[in-house]
Amino acid sequence: MTVLRHPFALPLLIAGASLLALGGCATKPAPATPVAQPPAAPAPCLGDAQVKQWLVDYLAHRPTANPPANLDAASAACTRAKWQQQLASVAGPLVGYKAGLTNPAVQKRFNTTEPVWGALYQRMLLRNGSTVPVAFGSRPLFEADMLVRVKSAAINQARTPAEVLANVDQVIPFIELPDLMVEAPPKLNGTALSAINVGARLGVVGQPMAVPRDAAARQRLLDGLQGMTVRVSDASGVLSSGKGSDTLGHPLNAVVWLTGALRQQGLQLQPGQVVSLGSFSPLSPPKAGQKVTVQYEGLPGAKPVTVNFR
Repeated sequence: MTVLRHPFALPLLIAGASLLALGGCATKPAPATPVAQPPAAPAPCLGDAQVKQWLVDYLAHRPTANPPANLDAASAACTRAKWQQQLASVAGPLVGYKAGLTNPAVQKRFNTTEPVWGALYQRMLLRNGSTVPVAFGSRPLFEADMLVRVKSAAINQARTPAEVLANVDQVIPFIELPDLMVEAPPKLNGTALSAINVGARLGVVGQPMAVPRDAAARQRLLDGLQGMTVRVSDASGVLSSGKGSDTLGHPLNAVVWLTGALRQQGLQLQPGQVVSLGSFSPLSPPKAGQKVTVQYEGLPGAKPVTVNFR
């Protein structure tokens, strides 16, 4: 080409190429920052067929498929409602509700900071001293708990433990026997646990304590609920213990939380219903031949409650 015949053309081209090469090294672009992937969409409410399969497995005492870990609150509530319909078909009429994950130690196990709730049905509640199969569910557990019985619908407006106590007529020792029911319990988080009705399966009801009308006696009961030490023991000795204050600062705060959660679903506590306040002890697996007793030390008038596993 004619341009290369110029006496300075070739040196200039070579020098220009070298400068471009050096410039390219000096201004080499930084590696591109990885583009953040959008979070996966929440899993939808489980279909009717899936929930019916849960019931088939529940009745067969075999583990069922886990709900998706990425359920959001709305999908968990929808799934829970479907599951509660299935439970009611085999466990009888609704008799109350349970507040779950009210203890920070239990919340930590399920990677959440919020309580959850489930429904209780008539045939779930057993008499004090009952004997149940050690495999009463596919993932059977036991924990120290307590019930209160609703006296007045005004409990739905209660905002303090004292206001709750004014609207219940019984405080009842209780050993809950939950069933985590799924193939992989360690993968359950708070929303997934909510979807399976917080694993409600059975519970043993102790001797009720009447809530006194006398203001001073009621205050002693209120203080005793907060300050009590709840001990779980068997023939080998004390298995675990917890304080009343471990449950949301005061056990009756579980009712305050529950009424708010139910209100969001268009539900209310009714007179005569019972409320499970949550765990005062770790969840523990039962053993064949084991007799488990829960005592409420420091709670005036509270009697032990016992369950036997065969």
